[in-house]
Amino acid sequence: MQPTTQRGTRKMLWLALASFGFAFAMVPMYNIACEKVFGIKLDNSPADAPAKAAAADETRTVRVFFDATVNSKLPWRFTPDQASMDVVPGRLYEASYTARNSAGFANVGNAAPSVAPNQYSGFFSKTECFCFTEQALQPGESRHMPVRFIVSPDLPADVGVLTLSYTFFINDAATAKLSAGAANAALAAP
Repeated sequence: MQPTTQRGTRKMLWLALASFGFAFAMVPMYNIACEKVFGIKLDNSPADAPAKAAAADETRTVRVFFDATVNSKLPWRFTPDQASMDVVPGRLYEASYTARNSAGFANVGNAAPSVAPNQYSGFFSKTECFCFTEQALQPGESRHMPVRFIVSPDLPADVGVLTLSYTFFINDAATAKLSAGAANAALAAP
C-alpha cells in the first residue's frame, strides 16, 4: 500500500473507533441530561420491582400535582387524568395523561418531563413513562398514557408538595416521515 493510503486507512479506523465510543457513551449522557436538564431521574427497573430498598414512610403523605402543556405548534389537547394524588413515600403509584390530536392530519409529538421544585426531582423516580418516545396520533385519535412513579421516603420532611409536569412538542421530522409514508401508501393503493 502507498503511504497516503495507509494514513487514510488509519484515519478511517480511528474515526470508526471514535464513533463507536461516542455511541457507547450516549446512554449515560442521556441519563445525565434527563436528570440535570429536565429534572427527572429515570429508573429502568421492572415495573413490579420496588425502586428503592427503603421501606415506605407510612407516617406521612406527599401531594403530587399533575400538569400538562402542549407547545403551540402541536395541535393536540393534552391533559392529566387526575389533578393531584396523595402518595405515601416509598410506595409505587400510577397516574395517567390523555392526548388527543385535534388536527385533520397525523402528527408526532415527544413529551419532556419535569418535577418541581427542581431541587427535589432526585426524590421522584419514574419506573414507567411515555416521555422521550415518539407518540404518533392520527386525526382525532386519543391515547391514554400511564406513568408509574415512587416518591422516595428520603424526601425531606418539610416537603409536602411536588408537581409532575409534561410538555409535548411537535416532532417535525417524524411528522414529515409519517406524512410521506401516508402519501406513498395512497399512491400505491389501486
